[in-house]
Amino acid sequence: MTKTTDIREMSDEQIRLVWKDASESLFRLKLQAQAEKLAAPTEVRKNRRTIARCQTILKERGSVVATAVGPDGAAIPEAVLATGRRSKKRTKSGK
Repeated sequence: MTKTTDIREMSDEQIRLVWKDASESLFRLKLQAQAEKLAAPTEVRKNRRTIARCQTILKERGSVVATAVGPDGAAIPEAVLATGRRSKKRTKSGK
């Protein structure tokens, strides 16, 4: 488990690596949970909290925090998401 004080001492690049490792571990745990019973179900919660801590600290520092993952597995920054094209909402028309 990575404590907040440990994360704050890291550089932005190191925090992103911790975040990536926790995300990959969380993904594997979720797959394992669907296939079989987890030996340590609390690991899911620990990984989610580590990810949240990393995102919070990066946001506090003013670094770009990604909120989504692209098709190649790379993180998509918030700035791209905010300016990206959005699909139009379809409405039912009486015509």
